[in-house]
Amino acid sequence: MREKVLLLVEDNPKDEALTLRALRAQKIPNTVVVVRDGADALEYLHGREDEENAGARPLPELVLLDLKLPKIDGLEVLRRIRAADRTRLLPVVILTSSVEEADLARGYRLGTNSYVRKPVDFLEFNEAVRQLGLYWLVLNRPPPDSEIY
Repeated sequence: MREKVLLLVEDNPKDEALTLRALRAQKIPNTVVVVRDGADALEYLHGREDEENAGARPLPELVLLDLKLPKIDGLEVLRRIRAADRTRLLPVVILTSSVEEADLARGYRLGTNSYVRKPVDFLEFNEAVRQLGLYWLVLNRPPPDSEIY
């Protein structure tokens, strides 16, 4: 059985620490891989084009994606995730502090599975992460692995 990984795409060190702390507090057992910009997120998911085995790494169970990222913004990362056969069905939750309705609308148009605004209060944030983890990593049945089916 393969290790279940959660990919956290977050450039803000404070938000990263808060998210990791909330995940630990909720005893979510998944390994969390953190990348800090959109380019690194896409490289993690698809590999580098010059790699012989580009995209050979197993996909994460879930991507928690911030929107305001360096190099490639979160909405463009989402667009590229949905454009690639390998990652088209990958569960992606936008986890952002953006209050822009345009970001919300565009996120859903591009195919996010969920859009969650980061609560400012730690207890509220902790509860949001608990619910995300419970639903996406325990209750949700992900699509079958495309290499198997």
